[in-house]
Amino acid sequence: MGVRPFLLAIPGLVLGVGCGTQVREGEAIPVKDRRPVSHAAVLDAAGQRSTLADRHGKVVLVDVWATWCPPCRQSLPEIAALQKRAGDSFEVLAISVDQDGWKAVQPFLRENRGLGLQAWIPAGSDGIAPFGGIRYIPTTLVIDRQGRIRARWSGYRPGQAEQALAEALKEGP
Repeated sequence: MGVRPFLLAIPGLVLGVGCGTQVREGEAIPVKDRRPVSHAAVLDAAGQRSTLADRHGKVVLVDVWATWCPPCRQSLPEIAALQKRAGDSFEVLAISVDQDGWKAVQPFLRENRGLGLQAWIPAGSDGIAPFGGIRYIPTTLVIDRQGRIRARWSGYRPGQAEQALAEALKEGP
């Protein structure tokens, strides 16, 4: 499947994003190059704002997706299953970048209730800016216990998120 480009407009921020199945970026990021992203901020369905700093000490798997993106929809069952297994050592944030925010996400979640997915949206124009440019979705990031990007890739490969999460959890606190 090819890449379907579009412009993503979050108030104050416009991103050029494509939807595709190809992995576009490297997976592991060397420790010396890991960028802190603790100030990345999201909103839950009730409008409560939180940041990655609120999850300090946990490994966080971040999945950036949209309701209209076929590879994103394909990856969501795996992301939802990882969310259900999350606990004291890790958390999973499924962040939708749909232009209409919750107006698009809530109907999608109702129609796909069986997923059991808890979704988030970026908190304002700078919500996901700390992750760097998101050019393709899905884009998945693994954030280490210190709030730094440990791994990042775009596209969906079954099992890749679980494997990257397991590797990050092996690292000490």
